[in-house]
Amino acid sequence: MSATTISAPFSQAVVRAMRKLYPQALADSSWDNTGLLLEAPFVPSRRQSNTVLLTIDLTKAVADEAIALNSSIIVAYHPIIFRGLKALTLANSQQQTLLRLASHGISVYSPHTAIDAAPGGLGDWLADIVTGTRSSDDYADSDLQSESQASTKGQSDEDPFLTVKRPTYTLNHHPSQTTLRLAKLPSTTVNTTTVPHARRPIIPHSPELASHPGAGMGRIVQFNKPQPLPILLDRIGKGLNNPKGFPIAIPQNATLSDISIQSVGICAGSGGSLLGNLDVDLLFTGEMTHHEALAAIEKGQVVISLFHSNSERGFLAEVLRVQLEETVQEEWAKVREEEKDNKEFKEALAEVDFEVEVSEVDRDPYGIVVLKNDVE
Repeated sequence: MSATTISAPFSQAVVRAMRKLYPQALADSSWDNTGLLLEAPFVPSRRQSNTVLLTIDLTKAVADEAIALNSSIIVAYHPIIFRGLKALTLANSQQQTLLRLASHGISVYSPHTAIDAAPGGLGDWLADIVTGTRSSDDYADSDLQSESQASTKGQSDEDPFLTVKRPTYTLNHHPSQTTLRLAKLPSTTVNTTTVPHARRPIIPHSPELASHPGAGMGRIVQFNKPQPLPILLDRIGKGLNNPKGFPIAIPQNATLSDISIQSVGICAGSGGSLLGNLDVDLLFTGEMTHHEALAAIEKGQVVISLFHSNSERGFLAEVLRVQLEETVQEEWAKVREEEKDNKEFKEALAEVDFEVEVSEVDRDPYGIVVLKNDVE
């Protein structure tokens, strides 16, 4: 019997759900590479579970996690295939990951800038944080926050980079999905302390999609009244689940308490090219180069940089997981109806339940080293 050339029916439902939520037409196709990047053939004798794993970066560790979960498909925000491939070999670490996933029947979908541009996507999630529309208090379970604090206190004992007997520093990464599990609340849940403001895309999508009006790259937030910078820093810290810190650049003749912000330019990931020419008070992004930040503060602007993927990762648990649970439910029912007469899919279609998981091992490559006094 020849090998099938059709992917798993559940994977098909996930791809349809992602395209419905974040159409590829919204992505910046001039440089980005989005969509179904790896389509693993369906093998009835080695059927995957109805599990989709969400991650920002598809690393070896995330691939191991997906294989351990017996996932059907990975939704990786960043494309693991970015430029044309002339070969697929085990010598290249990323190609090795793709080959391993294919051998285990796991497909890969990447939405990237389609999520950035979509209304209610990454740009609006960051705008919600800076305006107080959404904070960690809206989503975090109090018991799990306590577990997170306990875990943080004990993490130096488990970190192989630390000297246990006489620690002089701790290495801290952004809070993980394990320690900051988010409650499954409706995506419409908002904080009643939202600060009055207007927002718009930096570059509106053209032509506008009837299904996604108001889409576009980046966001500009205009507050009705100026906001003290320390208040914004507090909102951002809470909205990011209280990381140990993040970089900020301010004009050299100013202090934090001197500065008020009325306008904010927002870009997830690397924001230098999109934000560089904006006439706003604050540039809020994942990363900017030294010279981009220097040019900004010379113009009197403030730059807040979250580390590249930390400006994106929280979106997976707070927004995308909930959206997929709802939309995959609809698309999975449709696929099961459409393929009900397909004998090859019989066992796979009989399994109604599915899981949307957020990677526990995905993290930004950078952590923050917090120095301590030496212990005698």
